[in-house]
Amino acid sequence: MRQSLIYCLLSLPIFVMLAWFYLDKRKIKKRELKRKQLRAEPLSAEYLHILQTGFPLYSRLPQELQNKLGGHIQVFLDEKDIIGCNGLEITDQIRVLIAAQACLLIINRPGNYYPGFRSILVYPETYIASSSHLDGMLQVNATSRRAGESWHRGPVILAWDHVLQGARDSRDGHNVVMHEFAHKLDEENAAMDGLPLLPTVEQYQQWSQVLNAEFKVQQKKWADGVDDVIDSYGATSPAEFFAVVTETFFEKPHPLENHHPHLYQQFKQCYLLDPKQWSKDKE
Repeated sequence: MRQSLIYCLLSLPIFVMLAWFYLDKRKIKKRELKRKQLRAEPLSAEYLHILQTGFPLYSRLPQELQNKLGGHIQVFLDEKDIIGCNGLEITDQIRVLIAAQACLLIINRPGNYYPGFRSILVYPETYIASSSHLDGMLQVNATSRRAGESWHRGPVILAWDHVLQGARDSRDGHNVVMHEFAHKLDEENAAMDGLPLLPTVEQYQQWSQVLNAEFKVQQKKWADGVDDVIDSYGATSPAEFFAVVTETFFEKPHPLENHHPHLYQQFKQCYLLDPKQWSKDKE
């Protein structure tokens, strides 16, 4: 009797684990089926109009990538909550333009639609954010104006005026949506350190070598006041370097490859894309 009781108690955790595994597997299967159905749905005429008039980069994509992006947009909008702040009313234009710019980063990447968070907070314009840090034993509180931020394992925050400008001008190298969602890709690898999950294991060593070397170059240029196709903000940390180069990769692919060919190659392998193919700006 006692042996039977001990056996049952020992078996209980195994049973719970098996039940959890089974239910989780069913949940994943159900989610993937829904995603497949959403990706198969064509974008509405209204959504297409928003993309064609408000996001010129969309029209330059080959038809295959346009279709793929449309499917990703459907899934993204189903799984993320886009919430207006400071009285901003969320419209289809806001939802579609945020989704399109965010999903361009994952259009060919295997992954899970930015896991680990659900909410995207959108302010009408540049907003005031508070921060604090320790300076020795003293806690310093500060405020700053921001166009966007990405909280680790938390929401993405965006200023709508910058989102709109980033969508309309795809050649200036500045895109707040791509920047903040690059941070979300970065944190999938445990920490925001400029090392996202890469498609193959073999890529990690070369990625580290190239990006460490290029980051040091940017820090030196920043210190010396030398301009570069990569915005100087990228020299502030490895995480910001990855996010800033992501903006440059998608919006200034020709100049980036001309000045930093090894870096461009790494980002091409990371995103499984070559934006030069759909960019006419070779300056």
